[in-house]
Amino acid sequence: MELGLANKVALVAGGSSGLGLAVAEELVKEGAHVAIAARDADRLARAEQHLRSLSRGGKVLTSRVDLREHSASRAWVEEVAGKLGGPHIVVTNSAGPPPGPATQFDIMAYQEAVDTVMLPAINLALASLPFMKAGQWGRLLFITSETVVRPVARFALSGMSRLGIVGFSAALVQELGDCGITVNVLAPGYTRTPPVERTAGAKAGDVEAGLRAMAAHIPMRRVGRPEEFAAAAAFLASERASFITGTVQLVDGGASVVG
Repeated sequence: MELGLANKVALVAGGSSGLGLAVAEELVKEGAHVAIAARDADRLARAEQHLRSLSRGGKVLTSRVDLREHSASRAWVEEVAGKLGGPHIVVTNSAGPPPGPATQFDIMAYQEAVDTVMLPAINLALASLPFMKAGQWGRLLFITSETVVRPVARFALSGMSRLGIVGFSAALVQELGDCGITVNVLAPGYTRTPPVERTAGAKAGDVEAGLRAMAAHIPMRRVGRPEEFAAAAAFLASERASFITGTVQLVDGGASVVG
């Protein structure tokens, strides 16, 4: 299927590993120019080399940025626009806050979750929208988690901070409907990324046993693969998805159905 992503410029936050890297891989294989940002210089260097090996004509640009610093995030968008054009596609992404029930945390932990998860996503979108509006074409993709659809008691901070992103995206849909810009939220369940593997190993003493335990409540009886999530993201970023906006797209193997 031709997705129409060749020569589009994509920004992927947290693109040096995990779901962010998987999305960057999929986009660069479709011929997009891909800019990724993350904090770890070594991971960025490895990701850059890997993405260049997959490129089908698209350019790869990496930047060491702490997206919690709002001015640095805006400067990154302007840097990419100056070097590559666009941006046409923006994928927000961040590490999750610590797990635990709602009453385990004090107010400062809630503030930290907002500052780490919600506000960087909103800031990156706001910084990118003027460029999208000028081009009358854009795709905003917010990576959250299944907790925005199916609240999980032990992930209270995640649900709180990521539900704010869902509310923001819904407001954008109404404002941007006639600008050629779509806005969608991706809500992954357990997916085999390095953090999930670490959690699985810590719980069970063995990664594979831990992953099987995580998958016990998933109808497909396995955790997701990063490339499966990335395929959904690439489609929503494409020309093919031009009439899909305002959705919260679960990528969870049906876990939300059984609770």
